[in-house]
Amino acid sequence: MDVYEAIEKRRTIRIFKKGASEAQLRKIILAGTKAPSGGNRQPWEFIMIDDPKIIDQLAELKYQLNRKLPPGSGETQKDVEERALNQKKWFQNSSVVAVCTNSGQSTNGWLAVENMSLAAVAEGLGSNIISYWDAEKKEVEKMIGLPEGYELTCVLKFGVSGEEVKPGKRRPEFSWLHKNKF
Repeated sequence: MDVYEAIEKRRTIRIFKKGASEAQLRKIILAGTKAPSGGNRQPWEFIMIDDPKIIDQLAELKYQLNRKLPPGSGETQKDVEERALNQKKWFQNSSVVAVCTNSGQSTNGWLAVENMSLAAVAEGLGSNIISYWDAEKKEVEKMIGLPEGYELTCVLKFGVSGEEVKPGKRRPEFSWLHKNKF
């Protein structure tokens, strides 16, 4: 698959029919390691998580985190709760990978995440990026046994899409491009 095609086809998938195979995950993670990094330090570490108990704990922490978010414009607290429950449910049938970096190197981790998201498309899979912050991020780091000096960049979910994939609404091409000054 051409890289431009992968970029065009990449979508956030929330509902999965089934997870990726270990062979697919290894190819996807290997693609992540090909990302650029400052000084070629390659400060990333990847944790494949297949223990259902840990995956359930990750889902519960994401649920608790999202319940704390305030309602958006025109939303109610009930809408926030529904969205949080969906975040928890969307871990089902997915393969999970934690992307970690040396502390302070998360920008490099995000470069790896983009490579991995595009590699998933080439494998015929969907992906979803899950962020944690504050106390919940620390809890995930403890849960996955991160040693001191490392931090969680994000958790990625991969699998066969269980939803209709539609093109997202995009800004008009080049409406975001400026030359020399804003």
